[in-house]
Amino acid sequence: MPSQNLVQRIAVSAVAIPLVIGIIWLGGWWLAATLALLGVLGAREIYDFGRRQGIEALERTGWLAAAAIPLLAYWAKGSETRWAEPALYLGAIWLMLALAIAMARRGPTRRPLTSVSITLFGCLYASGMLAFLIAIRHASDAAIRPVAYVLLTLFPLVITWICDTAAMVVGTAVGGPQLAPVLSPKKTHAGAVGGTLGGVITALALGKFVLNREGWSFSAGQLLLFGLAVSIVGQVGDVAESLFKREAGLKDSSALIPGHGGVLDRLDSLYFVIPTAAGLYRMFGMI
Repeated sequence: MPSQNLVQRIAVSAVAIPLVIGIIWLGGWWLAATLALLGVLGAREIYDFGRRQGIEALERTGWLAAAAIPLLAYWAKGSETRWAEPALYLGAIWLMLALAIAMARRGPTRRPLTSVSITLFGCLYASGMLAFLIAIRHASDAAIRPVAYVLLTLFPLVITWICDTAAMVVGTAVGGPQLAPVLSPKKTHAGAVGGTLGGVITALALGKFVLNREGWSFSAGQLLLFGLAVSIVGQVGDVAESLFKREAGLKDSSALIPGHGGVLDRLDSLYFVIPTAAGLYRMFGMI
């Protein structure tokens, strides 16, 4: 019989996958607000890592920035008359505010530099990396070709899911030397190769038979590069998040999602995948 953990994972996935597709289809403020919520929850987990090591982040200040980043990203992307300059000024004001709060509440004896550093890192890692999804979903022609851009947005997410699944299946079946024994003991070299192959095959198949039929013009070389890059950085992102958990002495970033752990546990690969995908799309001239 399947374990209770497996049943919980399947149940959560059955709800989460259609929800993700629906939110990406809606886009706009729905997508920005969802990313803002995920950013706040992820930053909260980062700050909990710090707290366990005696580092007190400026939590409310960090949560404010984590919520604001995706909203400002959509506001700036949503009109040709707006661009990033106002957001840069707001970022500078936020940093000055954080430093002022650190002076008032931390003082020189309570590690103000460390406090401000983890506050800044938490909101940029947990929210800033996800905000690149807005750049993909709401590129210049997205209003004219919504289906094409929804598929373009889902493309790296599907590759990441297939890569993770293939890595787990191949790693379990083949075994062999561990990839990062200290950080993630269950990951093997065979699993990493299997995951990468699964991601590349998925990119080639979906690119040719789905995306290109929706008006995109990916070449075989572009699809190969995209699948390879997304698969590799996704696995690096997974291990990178394990680094934080091991430092804090935790197995999961939180118990928020039944059977899945915390927000960081579920999105660890995507923190690396989404900016990489946006950069490659930009290089290909698609966004």
